[in-house]
Amino acid sequence: MAAASRLPRAAGPHAPQQPERSAVATLLGQIARLRGSLEAVRRETIAAAGDAEEAELRWQRALCDLAARQLDSLTVQLGQLRAGHPVDADREEGAGPDGVFPADPLDRPQPRVGSAEWHLLSDIVDWSDDLFDIFGRDPGDGPLSLDELPSWFDSADQPRLTAMVTDCLVDGKPIDGEFRIRRPDGTPRTLHVVGEPVLDAGGATESMWTVVRDVTELRRSRQAVRESESALQRERHFAAAERRIAQELHESVLPPWRGAVHLPAGDPAALTVAGHHFPAAADTPVSGVWYDALPLPGGHTLLGVGDVAGRGVPAAAGMTMLLGALRGMALGGTDPAALLGRANELLEVSAQPVLVGTVCCRYDPAARTLRWARAAHVSPLLFRAGAGRPLTAPEGVLLGATADTSYAQVSEPLQAGDLLLLHTAGLGARNPEPARERLLALAPRFAAAPGAPDCLRTVVEEFGGGRRGDDACVLVAKVTG
Repeated sequence: MAAASRLPRAAGPHAPQQPERSAVATLLGQIARLRGSLEAVRRETIAAAGDAEEAELRWQRALCDLAARQLDSLTVQLGQLRAGHPVDADREEGAGPDGVFPADPLDRPQPRVGSAEWHLLSDIVDWSDDLFDIFGRDPGDGPLSLDELPSWFDSADQPRLTAMVTDCLVDGKPIDGEFRIRRPDGTPRTLHVVGEPVLDAGGATESMWTVVRDVTELRRSRQAVRESESALQRERHFAAAERRIAQELHESVLPPWRGAVHLPAGDPAALTVAGHHFPAAADTPVSGVWYDALPLPGGHTLLGVGDVAGRGVPAAAGMTMLLGALRGMALGGTDPAALLGRANELLEVSAQPVLVGTVCCRYDPAARTLRWARAAHVSPLLFRAGAGRPLTAPEGVLLGATADTSYAQVSEPLQAGDLLLLHTAGLGARNPEPARERLLALAPRFAAAPGAPDCLRTVVEEFGGGRRGDDACVLVAKVTG
């Protein structure tokens, strides 16, 4: 089949009637407004992403790009309908509507839709101008015959194309499929081809009419969305696994008791201790906060809270390592100030440097004395006779911040009925009022509470509930003898 005639844009005896121009213009106006709104949505979405992961940001951008391409493609198609694709006889081919050539070929709108008709009896082939552009074929070389057409398609797609064309010509079945071609300049394109047979009065196939749409950019955009979605899912899966591991690490090193415990057991001047961990929101990685209460030789008790900088597995692993070291040294009789100094030396030689803020206390029940030191952490609060105050803070920088540093230690005499409250800095993160003032305001309620568990329940009622952006820990210890 050899033929060489060209139709004007979208011309052909079986082209659909154009809709009313006013209706098309209205649609184009609506799409233009949608396009402007989409740009606003894109900017707001990216701005709202804030500290979102890179994969999530790529996925959001890809979705916006895909929507934009679909609107742009619809604009081109409706623009062709509105224009009617006339060929201006007194305007040189390739010029713009005003007869002026574009300064750069890239400035021309890229074609999206072309049409063709193959006449079986006359061997005439009609191609629209846009179809030549889609195929990257010189119009001077004429349109492709049905025999020549498959050679332009990807070898993997040729059998399917041939089968569809045969079914259309022989059995009158419509064509609807996507195929890949490679243009003469080597660029691959993806085409969506729809077509149908044109029958004569006797019902025999007279010609085959097709509409070809270049969907390359649309498919690329959809592929980008799929790839970004897959990357986002992988990152979310990894983040969920990391959160689970960090949470298990975190829970494994916190004191095994829940509720309240009497330390040391059987001592009349001992402490009743209760602790609580306020977890952050479910989608927030676990941080390295902890509370600890450990019976020591000689009837002493180790009390402490702390916070390892960072989140996730590194923070939980750092907390695990440091808390184990603190416990081991405390069991060996090391006082709080010396204990923090040695912990700082340990962090100096650690493979993964971390910064830690902590309070370390050692309670001697025989002398009813609390010896304590801190590393750039909020001081414990002491509640007595319905009033509260922070303990005078000794000097001490963050663990891991500087080498060859020492930590000061102070002693505080305690009385029966005194309540000590230790907490990490993130306790009042959801409220602009400092946590210290809110805790001190609870002094009358603490005085009326019968024991440490009731005092802890009061703190949980005050600071619990709602979505938290950071973990926090609280430890309360009441002198019972």
